[in-house]
Amino acid sequence: MAVALVLAAGLGERLGLGRPKALAELAGRPLWRWSVEVLSDMDEIDRVVVALPPGIEAPAGIVGVLGGAARSESVQRALAAAGDGEDREAVLVHDAARPLLTVEITRATLLAFDGGAVDAAIAASPVIDTIKQADEGGRVLRTLERSGLWAVQTPQVFRRDALRRALDVPAKVLVEATDDAWLVERTGGTVAIVPSPRENLKVTTPFDLQVAELLLAHRQSVASDLPASA
Repeated sequence: MAVALVLAAGLGERLGLGRPKALAELAGRPLWRWSVEVLSDMDEIDRVVVALPPGIEAPAGIVGVLGGAARSESVQRALAAAGDGEDREAVLVHDAARPLLTVEITRATLLAFDGGAVDAAIAASPVIDTIKQADEGGRVLRTLERSGLWAVQTPQVFRRDALRRALDVPAKVLVEATDDAWLVERTGGTVAIVPSPRENLKVTTPFDLQVAELLLAHRQSVASDLPASA
């Protein structure tokens, strides 16, 4: 069994809504509700904690906590709100900004974690674009070999003690962390990649929101066409 922490307190300034990103409406409901509902329905997830903006309450059966100013601060608060657990307990961290989370992606990441054989397992998709590194003036310095590059996503699953230790760093380091796996890596922890589809996208801009809306509509259309279970 695992505990799931959903991060939904980000401001989302690039989305340009004038309110927290998680409150953006997506296919008839707030952005943050999509992934919370997927996780709360899974037998593998014992409990779900969601870090929320001020004034927003979690639905029944979900633990809500006020998010922090930085992403990793929200993780700290959500982990504390999850209560005590064994050191080897699986802790899943997911960004609510990725509303197209599926049960399949979640289970694959939990399976790769394999009860703590690694310190963390993270969903990621192979980089398909050519990536160039440039200086501050915009001049290309070099072209990176993309065959070994991965675009990191969530969910990310951690051994509880490894995540707790990784988060026990100065606030300056927490602010710099764009994902929690980096915090584990810097302590020498082992992190496994779990291939995940690009459709598990992160909503950052209005364009991303439109794409997510189309993908969710297609998913719901396909689901409605499937025959009912006997």
